[in-house]
Amino acid sequence: MGVENGARRLVVVFESPVAEAILRLTPDLGFQTVLVEPDATRLTGTPRARGDRVVRDLAAANLDANTDVVLTDHDRAEVGDVLVEALAAETRYVGIMGNPKKEGPHVAALRSRGVGEELIARVHRPIGLNIRARTPAEIAVATLAGLIADRNDRPGGFEF
Repeated sequence: MGVENGARRLVVVFESPVAEAILRLTPDLGFQTVLVEPDATRLTGTPRARGDRVVRDLAAANLDANTDVVLTDHDRAEVGDVLVEALAAETRYVGIMGNPKKEGPHVAALRSRGVGEELIARVHRPIGLNIRARTPAEIAVATLAGLIADRNDRPGGFEF
């Protein structure tokens, strides 16, 4: 199943305040969104835009080369497995939120699963533009602005 009407698919992984903010903003930005949340108990009334889908795993999100995958929680136990699947699907963009001053826990999780350094390097961290975002809404804006810059083949101010 491909992306309809030329919109790019954005798969947001893990329910979080940042995920909620991203999902609120995406309808007007040309993204078809899917929220992946493996733990149904974490879905506590997150507002959904028309057309948003919620699925339990990446396989149900129909990943392809036009899909951007963003993980909104770097501390979840599922991070390594989710990233392995996203990288194997040859998605267009894979990113995980986190502090740019520290190596993310995803690196050790991927290495422990035998993932090579070339694939680990495909995982963007931090994600979004460097605007010193602090709140979930600011992080969502920075993330989406970065994806829009990438979609439009612009550098977008990613340097940290």
